[in-house]
Amino acid sequence: MKKKVIKYSIIYILELILLCLIYYFVLPPLHPQAPEFWMLCAFVLLLILLPLGIHSDEVEIVDKGEKKKKAQSSLLSMLFDKLIDNREKKNFKPKKILLFALIPIAVILVGQIISSTFFNATKYASVIEVKEANFSEDMPESDTVTNIALMDSETAAIVGNRTLGSLSHVVSQYEISGSYTQINYHYTPKKVSNLEYAGFFKWLGNRDAGIPGYVMVDPVDNTAVYKELSEPMRFVDSGYFGDDLMRKLRFSYPTKIFGTIRYEVDDNGTPVYIVPCMGARVGLFGAYDVKEVILFNPCTGESELYQVSETPSWIDTVYDGDLATQKYNWKGMYAGGFWNSIIGNRDCKITTDDYGYIVIGDDVWYFTGVTSVNSDQSNIGFIISNARTGEYKFYPVIGAEEHSAMSAAEGEVQEKEYVASFPVLINVEGKATYIMVLKDAGGLVKLYALVNVETYSLVATGTNQAEAMAAYKKLLREEGIITDPAPDEGEESLEKTADFEVLDKDVYTVGGESVFYLTVMLDGKEVLLEQVFSDNKAVHFVEIGDRITVTYLPTKTAGIYKIISLIP
Repeated sequence: MKKKVIKYSIIYILELILLCLIYYFVLPPLHPQAPEFWMLCAFVLLLILLPLGIHSDEVEIVDKGEKKKKAQSSLLSMLFDKLIDNREKKNFKPKKILLFALIPIAVILVGQIISSTFFNATKYASVIEVKEANFSEDMPESDTVTNIALMDSETAAIVGNRTLGSLSHVVSQYEISGSYTQINYHYTPKKVSNLEYAGFFKWLGNRDAGIPGYVMVDPVDNTAVYKELSEPMRFVDSGYFGDDLMRKLRFSYPTKIFGTIRYEVDDNGTPVYIVPCMGARVGLFGAYDVKEVILFNPCTGESELYQVSETPSWIDTVYDGDLATQKYNWKGMYAGGFWNSIIGNRDCKITTDDYGYIVIGDDVWYFTGVTSVNSDQSNIGFIISNARTGEYKFYPVIGAEEHSAMSAAEGEVQEKEYVASFPVLINVEGKATYIMVLKDAGGLVKLYALVNVETYSLVATGTNQAEAMAAYKKLLREEGIITDPAPDEGEESLEKTADFEVLDKDVYTVGGESVFYLTVMLDGKEVLLEQVFSDNKAVHFVEIGDRITVTYLPTKTAGIYKIISLIP
């Protein structure tokens, strides 16, 4: 008996060690809505039951009237025999072990079936609500394009690597993470990516020093800067053992189902990982969506858990773009039921196969076109989705889909063989317009292009944002699509030049742009002269009491004039 107990004790201790090692390296969430949890349960059952089945003691049955001879068995074996009432069998059958171990597998299969769109089409369609909005009224007009992130992650990686390559003491030990996150940093769009260890031995040699910084890319002017941290990061994707980001998170939150983790920095440059915690909205495994958010500081290892509605406003990305488009596709495809999505396709619509970014106020929004499932040549509208709150808006603007516009832009300079990036939708004087960059074979931005959504044969290009915008507006005027207000009778031109004394100066953030307003006297009345900082940075140096020479135009708002040129 003692030997049997020792034997089984050793077996189960070894199995416990194996189970701990598996959990340490695989890191499955201990949550019933995660299939990995049920796979782990199946494996645990096998570990418990296999020794009892394979090593169960043989029982010898003798004729009636004689004593039954039974070899001594372990306590666990006796309990198991009693459990399955195995008194008249000589051996425990291994097939019965599989039946117990298959129970968690059955849970996964049944759970997937009852959570499928076949049984829950309307539930999938109701995961989100989409508000219909007026494009020209709701989308802020773009006088400039300096608040629009046109650079894709591939180009951001090229620009970022070029910057890091100039820092020999950093590039020899670290590399840039391949994942760039779109953020709104001080009301301007940026892409950020942290450094990672360049392999196991680089981690081993630098783990005490940690990760020293990150790269911030400006997707508007195609530049990048390396930001060194005052306190290095310790927990990152490329760390090993206790320094591994996922392991640290899993041990802190063993029951959470993690979504796509994003790296961000706050307005002070402090790094933080945004960790969405997922949960099924339909059945056991259906319609995974973000339920909670973890803000994890990779420098200190500290973290906080928030409900989505309570996420701090400085956070930009809670929902990733793939999830945002997938949730709209559920609504677009299954609002009419499952069979309609297969056979009739009545009113079925889906997003196009990519998305861009728009900065509105202090928030980052995803943008993508919406097309009928029966046609891929044109869009029936567009959606934008707030990356932090998950809010959706639909604009019923009919026009060319994004890839047609990209082809039109490429065709404008076809001799150069430039490749267009996925475009972003902007409002140019009330007209829906695609804007994109054209890249050379090396992935570097060479031109900017604007394409009219309704008439995608109208294409304007320029070597910078301002030049492309000016060329596009000129083209729209030449085609009669937009017109300037007629001058008053006897007035030759709306554009005027005059000298003013600056009475007051204010600066506001409008649509992610710093806009200066100078108070001056015009015709005996105080009026405002409006200047976007990025159009003329000299306005920053104008002080109250200065005399300035200004060329200006009236705007649609009485008492406000737009500065064309300014000489301090």
